[in-house]
Amino acid sequence: MNFNNQDCPSGPSLDEWPEDVLRPLVSGFMSSVDRCPDRLALEVGNDCLTYGALWDQAASLAATLQRCSPDFPALTAVYAYRTPVAYAGILAALLRGHGYVPLNPRFPIERTRLLLQRTGALSLIVDEEGEKTLVELLVSCPTGLTVLLPGRFSVSDLQQLMPQHRFVGSQELSRAANLKDCSVELDTVAYVLFTSGSTGVPKGVVVSHRNISHLLRTMVSRHALNEQDRVSQFADLTFDPSVYDVFAAWECGACVCCPDVKALFNPAQFLLERAITVFQSVPSNASMMKRLGVLKPGRFPDLRVTLFGGEALPAELCRDWQVAAPNSIIENLYGPTEVTINSTAYRWDKECAPRECENGIVPIGSLLPGVRGLVVNEQLNQVPNGEKGELLLAGPQRTLGYLHEEERTRLAMVKPPGQSEFYYRTGDLVRRQMGRGYYFFYGRIDSQVKIFGMRIELGEIEAALREASGILDVAVIGWPVIPTGVGGIVAFIGDTCADLQTIKSTLRDKLPQQMVPREIRLMEKLPLNNNGKVDRLALQRILECKV
Repeated sequence: MNFNNQDCPSGPSLDEWPEDVLRPLVSGFMSSVDRCPDRLALEVGNDCLTYGALWDQAASLAATLQRCSPDFPALTAVYAYRTPVAYAGILAALLRGHGYVPLNPRFPIERTRLLLQRTGALSLIVDEEGEKTLVELLVSCPTGLTVLLPGRFSVSDLQQLMPQHRFVGSQELSRAANLKDCSVELDTVAYVLFTSGSTGVPKGVVVSHRNISHLLRTMVSRHALNEQDRVSQFADLTFDPSVYDVFAAWECGACVCCPDVKALFNPAQFLLERAITVFQSVPSNASMMKRLGVLKPGRFPDLRVTLFGGEALPAELCRDWQVAAPNSIIENLYGPTEVTINSTAYRWDKECAPRECENGIVPIGSLLPGVRGLVVNEQLNQVPNGEKGELLLAGPQRTLGYLHEEERTRLAMVKPPGQSEFYYRTGDLVRRQMGRGYYFFYGRIDSQVKIFGMRIELGEIEAALREASGILDVAVIGWPVIPTGVGGIVAFIGDTCADLQTIKSTLRDKLPQQMVPREIRLMEKLPLNNNGKVDRLALQRILECKV
């Protein structure tokens, strides 16, 4: 499949993994099947599958795809939500030699239909949750799809209703033994994930087997994952941290533990009941746990690895988490989907880390092995160490670009002056600490606003707001938007009991007048998007409704 990727040459650095160590994404799972077929590979709610049982389900679906889908490189979409079929479907696509595209049946149907059509996927694997909206998804889809429904015995009604598609029920699935080996090149597509686009049109990021294999080699080694681990998988399968949760666990024979919908809202209980040893989360999730009073000393003794990412990580939250999980390392991870999940990491140390934080926020850390970074100005020229600029990233984890979008890829993957390889423009404002190898994150370049000509970083105001209120769940928006920038700042605090008068007084003492929020709104909790991050568009809509 031609994704119109640029010819982006890059010589390997000394800390890249050698070619003979990298392997296709499904290979780690297959090694664990051979090594420990009777170990648990997956827990989803009350469903528990061993490696052997999960392989049997996935191989049956993959053999059916071999029988019904094209031989040339293609994409298979998986329309499923937190069920064994979701995971078996992803494995089936990879075993078939296809890249997989996860689609969430609980997301808006019109958006999902758009994504499905844009992928050009010719096969779709559907679970019981996906069946509820399958007709709505496919009835107006002109492209003929092969649709596998392993949880449905008869598909005659669907076939009659939508004859342009081919439906395969459980009675027609091929046997796992019929699966034929399928060779996969490292530079072919492993998966496609859609991220929000600034134009309102989602971007399909194309990730190769080489990209994800390099990241998995790094992280499995870094965290010493092993077959005794129980890895939580809170992130939705459409969100790239899930790829680490799932495939890093399967690389080493560990168990993936996926909470059901109910458990998503009580992560502390899930961590305890399932004896989770590796936990990855956005900071907002842990902040909610702190507000509920569950971060008590020694609360999570089984945790040995805690990974935060996706948002700024308050140092106070790390201190509280370390008390609750005394046996766990804590890492702050940073990375855009376009550079394959994680590009930098910072390991918390209770002795020295507090001194290395800035404005109460933990650094995003040092570049991971093989990842190369530049901090540049608007002309893409490097700025001196210690100055702020946009972070550019390159190396073996830089992905193939955007699905069927050559122009968008060209604008995002650039060759800076004096460089011989292409870098991804993150759009993130960072500074590299002088004399040290780690970076500080200051937010998006586009999160800077101008008020009466003064350039202001919203992240700086949020840091001051956290300190003044003693509350971690805060967000600020430039509002209202005017031709020269914005007219002021509106702040939101996720606590209805906050002392507004004291907070405003403290902010006036700490910030220039233009940076002091003209309004502070108290909310029971801040809105979160599907990835668990603060939903700033929802906050903006709240302000728009006031007008």
